[in-house]
Order: sequence, then structure tokens, then C-alpha cells
Amino acid sequence: MTSRREWLRRTWRRLWRPPRRLRTTAAGRTYLVLTFGVGLGALNTGNNLLYLVVGLQLSLIVVSGILSERCVRRLRVRRLLPVLPRARTPFHLGWGLRLEKGHAFALAVSEVHPVLGTAVGRLAWLPPDEEVVVRAVASAPRRGPLALETIRVSTTFPFGLFVKSRDIDLGGELLVLPGRVACHPEPPSPASGLGLEQRSLRGLDGGGDLAQLRELREGEDARRIHWRKSAQLGTLLRVERDAQPQPRIMLQLDDRAAPEALDGRCEELAARAEILLARGAEVGLESTGGLRLAPASGALQSQVLLRALARAGYPGEPA
Repeated sequence: MTSRREWLRRTWRRLWRPPRRLRTTAAGRTYLVLTFGVGLGALNTGNNLLYLVVGLQLSLIVVSGILSERCVRRLRVRRLLPVLPRARTPFHLGWGLRLEKGHAFALAVSEVHPVLGTAVGRLAWLPPDEEVVVRAVASAPRRGPLALETIRVSTTFPFGLFVKSRDIDLGGELLVLPGRVACHPEPPSPASGLGLEQRSLRGLDGGGDLAQLRELREGEDARRIHWRKSAQLGTLLRVERDAQPQPRIMLQLDDRAAPEALDGRCEELAARAEILLARGAEVGLESTGGLRLAPASGALQSQVLLRALARAGYPGEPA
């Protein structure tokens, strides 16, 4: 039912939306005032020269409309979103512009969005049949998914008198991750609600105590050879050591809190998770809403945790 209502809303808005938007610049308003004044002078005096000047001024307005339309009419746009944008941190929005035939000049590209609408990318010249990427610096005040629906392309070509805009429907979503905050690197205490479990594994590249010696296999790292024992036995022996104990931590999140409090908690957990993962720990996440991410380590787990914290408290499945 919700999807049908959303489809009806978009269709209704598309039907009533004008195909182009036109507004005057400061130079354009001055030009219109002058044209109106010359026209009044021509009507009052009947001077043929003034009629000629008015005709030239009006023809420039018509030419401006035709040339600006050629710049935006067949323009193709694709959106280029940042991979890991953070709240309150500037990031780059990108758009790929392509025009199969003809040239386009003085282009401005932006998102029709209350948060990202102030980020505008500008391009002086777009050659034919060549994609050019335009970027703009944007920022979001808080974490969460931002629904993107429309891209607006504008041009002031050729005389800078008018700004003609075309709205292009292109759905998408930008997931803004929690902002960066300072976090104490100390391990969590039992009273903080964060579980901590020490474990020890035997690994090929561990840094713990000596576990065993075995023959070196083809393709293995020669830096792990025990040269003294290898010289005594006449064969290359490889050292295997116990992996150093690594903490396994499960972060706890109450996603039923108020939005501002939830944002602060997500930022705190994101900062703690990044510190722990950088130290080689395995970090997971549990929320009161039923979300559970198994503990793991590495850069991929960091992205998974940040995306889950970014969607906490919002409808929809976490990504």
C-alpha cells in the first residue's frame, strides 16, 4: 500500500511539474527593464529606430531560449555517489554528463534535495559524445539514508540573462555514516554492556609463542624460515607461532532512543568499533530491534558495522 501511494505521489508530481524552469539573473532583470523602457519610448515617439532596437532586444531573448534549450534537452546524466560519506564531514558528489550531438556550455548540476541541494557542480563546456564528470562538495548534518529522486541541470548560456533548468528523474540513495567523534581507546568494562571474550588460535603468521616447526612448502614466505634448525637438519623449516589472543567484542545498541540520543550513541559505537578493529579485534553488533552482526575483523567488517549503525532507527533492512 505504501509503495502504491508513493508511486501515485510521484506520478502526480511529474504530471504537474513544468518541463523547464526559467528565472532571470541580475543582468537579465536589467535587460528586461531596458527593453520595456525602449518599447515605451518607441510607442510614445513613433521613432522607427527605437522600434528596430526593441526588435533586436526581443530577438535576443528568443535566441537565448533556443540556444539554452539545446544545451539541456538531450543531456544524459548519471549519478556518482561517495562510498563512505560521514556526517558533518565534507564529501564529493559527482555526476557524469554526456551529450550525443552538439555542445553544451555554462552547465550547473545539483540534487533536488533539502540537504544536498546546496552542492552545485559547474562545467564550462561539454564536448559532443564524451562523458565529463562534474563534482561538488556536500555535507550532511546527521547520519542515515538520504533518498535521492531528481537531478537538476541548469544553464545560463548564451548571454547570462536567464537560468534555464531541467529536472531529470533518477532514483537513488545516499547512506551517510555516523560522524567521527573522539573515543577513549580503553577496553569496555563489564558494566558498559559490551561483552569481551579472549581467545587464542594457531595461525600461519601469528606473533605469539613458538608452536611448531615444519617443512617449508612451495610459495610460502621465506621470512618465516628458521635458519639455524634448517642448517642442522639440511632442509628448510618454517616457524609456526600461536596467534596472539584477540578480543571478541559485541557492541550493544538501543535503537529505540530519541533521534538525537541515538545519533550520539551510534557515533560513539562507530568510533569504538574502528579503534578495536584497527587493533585486530573481532567486533559485532546487537540492537534491541533484532539486528545482530556476528563478530569479525578486517576492513570489510568495519564497513558493515558503519552501514548498520547508519541505518539504525530508520525503517528498512540494514545493509
